[in-house]
Order: sequence, then structure tokens, then C-alpha cells
Amino acid sequence: MMTVGVRTETIQDETRVVLTPDGVGSLVGPGCSVIVQKGAGTRAHFCDADYEAVGAKIVDSEEQLLSESRVVLQVNGPADGGPTCPGYARGTVLVSFLWPAANPKTIKTLADKHVTTLALDLVPRITRAQSMDALSSMSTVAGYRAALIAAENLPRFFPMLMTAAGTLPPARILVIGAGVAGLQAIATCKRLGAVVEAFDVRPAVKEQIESLGAKFIGLSLLSDEAEDSGGYAKEVSNDTHAKELDLIASRLKNIDCVISTALIPGKKAPTLLTVDMLATMKPGSVVVDLAAPAGGNCEATLPGQVIVKHGVTVFGKTDLVAGLSRDASVMLSKNVVAFLTNMMSPDGLNLHKDDEIVKSTLVTLDGKIVLDTVRLAVEGRG
Repeated sequence: MMTVGVRTETIQDETRVVLTPDGVGSLVGPGCSVIVQKGAGTRAHFCDADYEAVGAKIVDSEEQLLSESRVVLQVNGPADGGPTCPGYARGTVLVSFLWPAANPKTIKTLADKHVTTLALDLVPRITRAQSMDALSSMSTVAGYRAALIAAENLPRFFPMLMTAAGTLPPARILVIGAGVAGLQAIATCKRLGAVVEAFDVRPAVKEQIESLGAKFIGLSLLSDEAEDSGGYAKEVSNDTHAKELDLIASRLKNIDCVISTALIPGKKAPTLLTVDMLATMKPGSVVVDLAAPAGGNCEATLPGQVIVKHGVTVFGKTDLVAGLSRDASVMLSKNVVAFLTNMMSPDGLNLHKDDEIVKSTLVTLDGKIVLDTVRLAVEGRG
């Protein structure tokens, strides 16, 4: 029987849990048992009794959970600059958000420990994987939260207000990247009354941006230059990147807040907002960098921190979704259950790389790094 372990998150501000009681109930059966570390769901408002009621076993310590689990589930995997990788047993399968391109040293350590890793942030954008797309689910939450954080910290109103003291113009927002997070940020900022424009290299998203009432800002690129077969933005040429920076810089003097969301699957987030560009923004402006877990779109971003640079507040917090811990956990849990169910067989997990979902998300296997972008970075050839 395969034992799946639900680990308590160790990051201080992380409030999500990777599996809710409903998720555990979906997995528990003849071929699978689930153990849950004590208190794993507390900060997402799920108590230990909720897990026991659906057949989970509660264990007191991380050590016990890691030693007894064949598959370990957690929201956040270990990362470069953090604590040493915990005591995963040899042969453990770790399923979590890993951001491997931003954490090559950790990935190498996990490979050396013969820990098999599957990155939830690398689920491919294909029809069969829609129900497993944890990144899109969390991006929905993050985009919504980014707009609220911007509104709370900007020293002015979002909507236009006509008052006894005169008319106050609306805030002007630039959203960089019109994926799931960016579109949700656009929609939420518009609901709050701001004037919104959005930049993306992909011409295909123009209609989506405009349907939400925002202005599209983009380059005249062909679709195959700007996006891959899965619809994600591609890494562009140096010449195109310079044009991106020039276009974004030209908008900033009239912008009150930037919400940046641009990611390239499996790679470090592209730098689209330089320190020099921050100096052209109004004092008191705000940047909310949702790409911080992958290194950040803003050159000044410090992942996990809030800083002020040239009078601009830069939010590099990596725990925005934690503010909606219960709903975020419900969404993530459904994605993880679908992801595991796709690989489960009577003999355990089927990790055959002829499955496109497995091939896309598998980072380490049998003591080796199998994700080429990270392997080349570790070998100094990336």
C-alpha cells in the first residue's frame, strides 16, 4: 500500500495546507493510506479531527511523517537560501511547488539524496491537465490579492471620487503579464475603479485584456515568437527584451502602481522593471511583484520582503495567497488529488515519462536531475 504524507508547512507566513480533508477522503482507499502531520491544516481552518474523520492517521512529528511516507505532499518545497533539506528518506517522492530554475542548489541536493521530485509549478497547459493546474489556481488567488494589496498601500483612492473638496482622478495601474494572475488583477483593479492598462508579449491576449476593460500595451510580435505551444510566454531575444523594457519604461511616469506577473515555465522570471525605471515613477508608487518566487520581474525585488527603492514600495512577498488560506487550500487540494490520481496504479505511482504530465513536472529521478534547464545550470552550462 502506498502511504501519502501531508506535511505541516514550515514557512512562517504560509497558511495553506496541500490537502484538505475532502482531498484526503478522495485518496484513502484499498491502495492508498494518508498520514497527516499534527496541525497541518490548522492555519487553513481545518482541524486534525476533520482529517481523522475521513480516514487519515495523525502523526505528531515531521520526522515520523517523513520516515513513514512514500509520497510527501507539501505546498512549498525546500529552496535555495532556506534551511537544509529535511530528512526525506531515500526513494521518497516529493510533490510541491519547487520553482526549480530559481533553486538549482536545492534541486541538486534533493537529487543527491535520491528524492524524486515533481513540481506543481510545471504542470503543462494542456486540456488533460486543466484539473491539475495548481499554478493557475494559485495565480487566480494571487492576482486578486495583488490588487487588494496595491489598493491598500497606494496613498490615494483607486476610483475617481467627486467630493466636496473637488474631483479626485482614479489611480492608474499597469499590469505586466496577462496570464491567469494578470487577468484576475486586471478584473479586480477595474472593479475597484482604477484605470488599467496591461502589457504582454503575446498578441493573442489582447482580446482578453480589452474584454476586461483595460488597454492593451504590446509589441508587434508573431504568435510563435511570443508563446509556446502551451500558450505560455516564451523567453524572447535580447533585442526584443530591450524593446519590452523601453515600452514599459515609457508608461511609468503616469502610472501609480505596477502589478507584475510574468513567468517563463521552468526558468527564472524575466526582468522587466529595472531599478533605474523605478526612479521615473511617482513617489509613493507601488510595485507588487507576483513573480517573486521565481526571482522577480523587478530588479529591486527581494523575495519574501517589502522594500522601498527611489520612493517606490516594492512588494516581493511570496505568501500573498496565504491571505485566503481556506479557499486557496480547497483549490490546491483538488489540483493535487487530480495530479496524483493521474499517476496512481495498483503498484504505486507510475512515473513513466511517456506521459506528458509526468515528463513536464518531473525534476529529479534516480539520483539525477532530469529537467534539462536546471541540470545545465547546475553543470554551469545554463
